[in-house]
Amino acid sequence: MSELDNNQTEGFKDSSAYWYVVHTYSGHENKVKANIEKIVENRSMQDLILAIVVPTEEAIELKNGQKKIKTRKIFPGYVIIKMVMTDESWYLVRNTQGVTGFVGHGSKPIPLSEDEVKKMGIEKVIIEIDVEPGDMVRVTSGPFESFIGTVEEINEERQLIKAKISMFGRETPVELEFSQIEKLS
Repeated sequence: MSELDNNQTEGFKDSSAYWYVVHTYSGHENKVKANIEKIVENRSMQDLILAIVVPTEEAIELKNGQKKIKTRKIFPGYVIIKMVMTDESWYLVRNTQGVTGFVGHGSKPIPLSEDEVKKMGIEKVIIEIDVEPGDMVRVTSGPFESFIGTVEEINEERQLIKAKISMFGRETPVELEFSQIEKLS
Protein backbone atom coordinates (compact mmCIF):
# COMPACT_ATOMS: atom_id res chain seq x y z
CA MET A 1 0.00 0.00 0.00
CA SER A 2 1.41 3.40 -0.91
CA GLU A 3 2.13 6.12 1.62
CA LEU A 4 -0.61 8.22 0.00
CA ASP A 5 -3.13 5.46 0.67
CA ASN A 6 -2.23 5.18 4.36
CA ASN A 7 -2.12 8.88 5.11
CA GLN A 8 -5.12 10.02 3.12
CA THR A 9 -7.70 7.28 3.48
CA GLU A 10 -7.11 6.16 7.05
CA GLY A 11 -8.47 2.73 6.12
CA PHE A 12 -12.10 2.81 4.97
CA LYS A 13 -13.95 -0.23 6.27
CA ASP A 14 -17.68 0.58 5.99
CA SER A 15 -19.41 -1.95 3.72
CA SER A 16 -22.49 0.25 3.18
CA ALA A 17 -22.95 2.26 0.00
CA TYR A 18 -23.50 6.00 0.38
CA TRP A 19 -23.68 8.96 -1.99
CA TYR A 20 -20.53 11.10 -2.14
CA VAL A 21 -19.87 14.37 -3.95
CA VAL A 22 -16.77 14.50 -6.13
CA HIS A 23 -15.32 17.81 -7.33
CA THR A 24 -14.19 17.88 -10.97
CA TYR A 25 -12.74 20.37 -13.39
CA SER A 26 -15.65 22.46 -14.70
CA GLY A 27 -16.94 21.03 -17.95
CA HIS A 28 -15.36 17.61 -17.32
CA GLU A 29 -18.29 16.07 -15.39
CA ASN A 30 -19.44 13.73 -18.17
CA LYS A 31 -15.85 12.72 -19.02
CA VAL A 32 -15.18 11.88 -15.36
CA LYS A 33 -18.41 9.83 -15.24
CA ALA A 34 -17.45 7.91 -18.39
CA ASN A 35 -13.85 7.34 -17.19
CA ILE A 36 -14.95 6.01 -13.78
CA GLU A 37 -17.57 3.74 -15.40
CA LYS A 38 -14.92 2.34 -17.77
CA ILE A 39 -12.44 1.67 -14.92
CA VAL A 40 -15.20 0.08 -12.77
CA GLU A 41 -16.09 -2.24 -15.63
CA ASN A 42 -12.45 -3.12 -16.44
CA ARG A 43 -11.62 -3.90 -12.79
CA SER A 44 -15.00 -5.56 -12.02
CA MET A 45 -15.72 -3.12 -9.16
CA GLN A 46 -19.50 -2.89 -9.69
CA ASP A 47 -19.98 -4.06 -6.10
CA LEU A 48 -18.06 -1.00 -4.80
CA ILE A 49 -19.13 1.77 -7.18
CA LEU A 50 -22.86 1.40 -7.77
CA ALA A 51 -23.95 4.59 -9.54
CA ILE A 52 -22.49 7.79 -10.98
CA VAL A 53 -24.74 10.78 -11.60
CA VAL A 54 -24.24 14.18 -13.21
CA PRO A 55 -27.47 15.93 -12.07
CA THR A 56 -29.10 17.84 -14.94
CA GLU A 57 -32.33 19.70 -15.58
CA GLU A 58 -34.12 20.87 -18.68
CA ALA A 59 -34.35 24.61 -19.12
CA ILE A 60 -36.28 26.56 -21.74
CA GLU A 61 -34.20 29.20 -23.47
CA LEU A 62 -35.64 31.96 -25.61
CA LYS A 63 -33.37 32.75 -28.56
CA ASN A 64 -34.50 34.94 -31.47
CA GLY A 65 -38.12 34.40 -30.42
CA GLN A 66 -37.66 30.61 -30.54
CA LYS A 67 -38.08 28.37 -27.52
CA LYS A 68 -35.26 25.84 -27.15
CA ILE A 69 -35.06 23.17 -24.49
CA LYS A 70 -31.53 22.82 -23.20
CA THR A 71 -30.16 20.35 -20.69
CA ARG A 72 -27.94 22.03 -18.15
CA LYS A 73 -25.97 20.77 -15.20
CA ILE A 74 -27.52 21.56 -11.81
CA PHE A 75 -24.14 21.41 -10.02
CA PRO A 76 -21.41 22.34 -12.51
CA GLY A 77 -18.05 20.96 -11.44
CA TYR A 78 -19.53 18.11 -9.39
CA VAL A 79 -20.35 14.44 -9.90
CA ILE A 80 -22.38 12.41 -7.38
CA ILE A 81 -21.26 8.81 -6.81
CA LYS A 82 -22.96 6.03 -4.85
CA MET A 83 -20.18 3.84 -3.57
CA VAL A 84 -18.88 1.62 -0.82
CA MET A 85 -15.91 3.58 0.55
CA THR A 86 -12.83 1.38 0.60
CA ASP A 87 -9.17 2.20 0.05
CA GLU A 88 -9.47 0.78 -3.46
CA SER A 89 -12.67 2.64 -4.45
CA TRP A 90 -11.41 5.91 -2.93
CA TYR A 91 -8.11 5.59 -4.80
CA LEU A 92 -9.86 4.77 -8.11
CA VAL A 93 -12.16 7.82 -7.96
CA ARG A 94 -9.57 10.19 -6.50
CA ASN A 95 -7.03 9.37 -9.23
CA THR A 96 -9.42 9.54 -12.18
CA GLN A 97 -8.39 12.20 -14.69
CA GLY A 98 -10.45 15.38 -14.15
CA VAL A 99 -11.21 14.69 -10.47
CA THR A 100 -9.86 17.28 -8.03
CA GLY A 101 -11.11 15.52 -4.90
CA PHE A 102 -14.01 14.46 -2.72
CA VAL A 103 -16.13 17.01 -0.88
CA GLY A 104 -15.54 16.67 2.86
CA HIS A 105 -13.25 17.66 5.69
CA GLY A 106 -9.58 17.11 5.02
CA SER A 107 -8.96 13.86 3.23
CA LYS A 108 -11.97 11.92 4.53
CA PRO A 109 -15.05 12.19 2.25
CA ILE A 110 -18.37 12.94 3.94
CA PRO A 111 -21.40 11.06 2.53
CA LEU A 112 -24.62 12.93 1.75
CA SER A 113 -27.41 12.50 4.28
CA GLU A 114 -30.64 10.75 3.21
CA ASP A 115 -32.37 14.13 3.37
CA GLU A 116 -29.79 15.73 1.05
CA VAL A 117 -30.09 12.86 -1.42
CA LYS A 118 -33.87 13.19 -1.39
CA LYS A 119 -33.80 17.00 -1.85
CA MET A 120 -31.34 16.68 -4.73
CA GLY A 121 -33.63 14.13 -6.39
CA ILE A 122 -30.74 11.77 -7.07
CA GLU A 123 -32.44 8.71 -5.70
CA LYS A 124 -36.20 8.54 -5.77
CA VAL A 125 -37.70 6.90 -2.72
CA ILE A 126 -40.90 5.17 -3.75
CA ILE A 127 -43.57 5.45 -1.07
CA GLU A 128 -46.45 3.00 -1.03
CA ILE A 129 -49.65 4.41 0.41
CA ASP A 130 -52.94 2.75 1.15
CA VAL A 131 -55.40 5.50 0.25
CA GLU A 132 -58.18 5.74 -2.28
CA PRO A 133 -60.27 8.63 -3.55
CA GLY A 134 -62.76 9.56 -0.84
CA ASP A 135 -60.42 8.62 2.06
CA MET A 136 -59.67 11.17 4.76
CA VAL A 137 -56.00 12.11 5.31
CA ARG A 138 -54.08 14.35 7.70
CA VAL A 139 -51.30 16.54 6.31
CA THR A 140 -48.14 15.79 8.34
CA SER A 141 -45.75 18.40 6.91
CA GLY A 142 -45.55 21.48 4.74
CA PRO A 143 -47.68 24.63 4.68
CA PHE A 144 -50.92 22.69 5.26
CA GLU A 145 -49.57 20.68 8.21
CA SER A 146 -52.30 19.36 10.55
CA PHE A 147 -55.11 20.10 8.07
CA ILE A 148 -57.47 17.24 7.25
CA GLY A 149 -58.56 16.61 3.69
CA THR A 150 -60.43 14.27 1.38
CA VAL A 151 -58.47 12.49 -1.35
CA GLU A 152 -59.71 13.38 -4.85
CA GLU A 153 -57.02 11.87 -7.11
CA ILE A 154 -53.88 9.73 -6.74
CA ASN A 155 -50.88 9.95 -9.07
CA GLU A 156 -48.65 6.94 -8.30
CA GLU A 157 -46.04 7.88 -10.89
CA ARG A 158 -45.43 11.38 -9.48
CA GLN A 159 -46.05 10.25 -5.87
CA LEU A 160 -48.73 12.94 -5.43
CA ILE A 161 -52.35 13.13 -4.38
CA LYS A 162 -54.90 15.84 -4.96
CA ALA A 163 -57.05 16.47 -1.93
CA LYS A 164 -59.60 19.02 -0.79
CA ILE A 165 -58.92 20.56 2.58
CA SER A 166 -61.22 22.81 4.52
CA MET A 167 -59.57 26.20 4.84
CA PHE A 168 -61.22 29.45 5.90
CA GLY A 169 -64.62 27.79 5.74
CA ARG A 170 -64.35 26.47 2.20
CA GLU A 171 -62.97 23.45 0.35
CA THR A 172 -59.60 24.17 -1.24
CA PRO A 173 -57.87 21.79 -3.67
CA VAL A 174 -54.20 21.07 -2.85
CA GLU A 175 -51.50 18.82 -4.27
CA LEU A 176 -49.55 16.84 -1.67
CA GLU A 177 -46.63 14.42 -1.79
CA PHE A 178 -47.18 10.91 -0.45
CA SER A 179 -44.63 11.66 2.25
CA GLN A 180 -46.75 14.58 3.52
CA ILE A 181 -49.88 12.64 4.41
CA GLU A 182 -51.18 9.92 6.69
CA LYS A 183 -54.47 8.08 6.31
CA LEU A 184 -57.05 8.59 9.03
CA SER A 185 -58.70 5.35 10.12
